[in-house]
Amino acid sequence: MSISKVKLFLWGLLGFAAVVASSQIPLNGANAFTQYDDGLFAPLEDLSRLSDLHFTTFGHPAFPGHSIRMKRSESAFCDKTVKSYTGYIDKYNHHIFFYFFESRNDPDKDDVIFWTNGGPGGSSSLGLFMELGPCRIVDEKQTKYHPESWNSNANIFFVDQPVGVGYSYADYGDPVGTTEEAAKDIAAFVAIFFQNFSKFQGRPFHMAGESYGGRYIPLFASAVYDQNPRLIEAGLAPINLTSIMIGNGLTNILQMFDGRYKMACTVGASTQVVDIQTCVGMKQALSRCERWLQASCYDTFDDVACQAAFSFCSSAIDGPYEITGKNPYDVTKDCIGELEDTICYPIVSDIVRYLSRKDVRDQLGVDSSLPSNFSAIGWDVNRAFTLHHDELRPSYLYVAQLLERGVKALIYVGANDWICNWIGNEAWTLDLEWSQQEEFNGQVLRDWKVDGKVAGQTRSAGGLTFATVLGAGHMVPYDKPKEALELLTRWLSKTEL
Repeated sequence: MSISKVKLFLWGLLGFAAVVASSQIPLNGANAFTQYDDGLFAPLEDLSRLSDLHFTTFGHPAFPGHSIRMKRSESAFCDKTVKSYTGYIDKYNHHIFFYFFESRNDPDKDDVIFWTNGGPGGSSSLGLFMELGPCRIVDEKQTKYHPESWNSNANIFFVDQPVGVGYSYADYGDPVGTTEEAAKDIAAFVAIFFQNFSKFQGRPFHMAGESYGGRYIPLFASAVYDQNPRLIEAGLAPINLTSIMIGNGLTNILQMFDGRYKMACTVGASTQVVDIQTCVGMKQALSRCERWLQASCYDTFDDVACQAAFSFCSSAIDGPYEITGKNPYDVTKDCIGELEDTICYPIVSDIVRYLSRKDVRDQLGVDSSLPSNFSAIGWDVNRAFTLHHDELRPSYLYVAQLLERGVKALIYVGANDWICNWIGNEAWTLDLEWSQQEEFNGQVLRDWKVDGKVAGQTRSAGGLTFATVLGAGHMVPYDKPKEALELLTRWLSKTEL
């Protein structure tokens, strides 16, 4: 049965006109309109007006190359206590899939969170079904309610980005290979959504992610912030970008190598996992690694020399740890399964099988042209970013600029993570050059507690907060869901850790 396409355009104060279904539609202030099958037009006032049978497509003339397809999820997918939605961000031949869940508390007033997993190439279904989403995978047949979900007090997006990740796809080639390019699509998506659903306008908006999100989020948030003057000039509501949140992020690769050595060989970890002779070799190579990276990737960016430096560091520092068979995301655990398939966690295989089911895909509105087997990691995307040396760019500079403009930053790290460790993350926050660096560095690490028990250490000043989470690895909400939710709740409520 064919699915009727519904076009929705919000007409702002831009002086544009457009043709929808071969009819010229006059401008009408800032109202949003849906064209129904009978040819009549009516304002779309709320997400609940979306259909659960087909997508509604909406856009904005300020972003002529982008549109959003969105639908309600039948039977309250994943969390029956809230309304949920799925859709695609469309840009010509690119189509980026997302989930949206309303807050369990007060969806009409609560903040909005954008979440992305890392990789590059990691599907945000991992964040949804394994970590901080409103349900968790039980097995390939079912999910269960997750009481410590981050939608407990916030509306939240989970986005499979860029194209080629999860359910996202391209009609033909043209892969995305840099974070700068990916940021353009995300900024357009955020603007179109907030302009079409005015009840969210002015709400505090937080952009969050983990792992390679340490690269994504600073650039995505900067693109959203820098877009605001354009929206204001057009008479549209700016996005109230309030904060960024980065969990176990890869924000400065240079300092991460020092942390990896220390996590494997010194008291940086709860146990030393590499033998003495190998650790001595790692230590001897570390200074050369750091000097080479600094000169080739940071002082100046020499494409060939930077890649050579990175390859040397990876071989000398990462190689010895990888051959131990330990979990790179948690030094206290062994890797279970093949890293490329399960990222050391068997639950990932359950997520893959669940999202490969036809009934699940049909319920979510997944495009039928996609291969039937879901992939948690888009390896083509990963290779494209690697070819562009994207991870070697200095993302921390964007964090400094956001802080100077009043956008707060929470950098939280599971203390057991090796690959994006707390040592490297603490180091770049201390080295960050911004107007309140001295005040931030003057704060000593202190304990933060949950239910009277120490949950980690933290320091905070001037909008920047660094926090560790004890007993957690790379994916903090998976290992410590209660502490992760408490961390988020205090952050949103502006309560000190």
